[in-house]
Amino acid sequence: MKTIAGFFCGLVFGVGLVISGMSDPAKVLNFLDLFGSWDPSLAFVMGGAVVVAYFGYRLVLKRPVPVLDTQFHLPTKTDIDPRLITGASLFGVGWGLGGFCPGPAFTALPLMSAGILAFFPPLLIGMWLGRMAPSWIEARA
Repeated sequence: MKTIAGFFCGLVFGVGLVISGMSDPAKVLNFLDLFGSWDPSLAFVMGGAVVVAYFGYRLVLKRPVPVLDTQFHLPTKTDIDPRLITGASLFGVGWGLGGFCPGPAFTALPLMSAGILAFFPPLLIGMWLGRMAPSWIEARA
């Protein structure tokens, strides 16, 4: 049941990305181009997502346990460390250069456009490096 619920949540998320234009790199790059052809429409998409998440969390966290699990799995780490800064910086640079963030990149993959085909392999390599780097660093220390 958790897998089916996860599939439908991902499907709704993906459809929302396509409808909002987040899977169109030109729209994303225009949003980031503050002094050129700036397109503020994605700010409304993000604002809507923040409002839904805000009220959704408050509603769901009133329950003693989630519907499909035995406990809530919420982040506990609150400190800002070099790993967080590095990861966030690489994420932002990749998003700004490519016009995709990972969610919309997966959504746009079936389109098989030249832009997504050029962006997707470095995305996968970066995800793999991000997973492997901590063990490599720990092994050297």
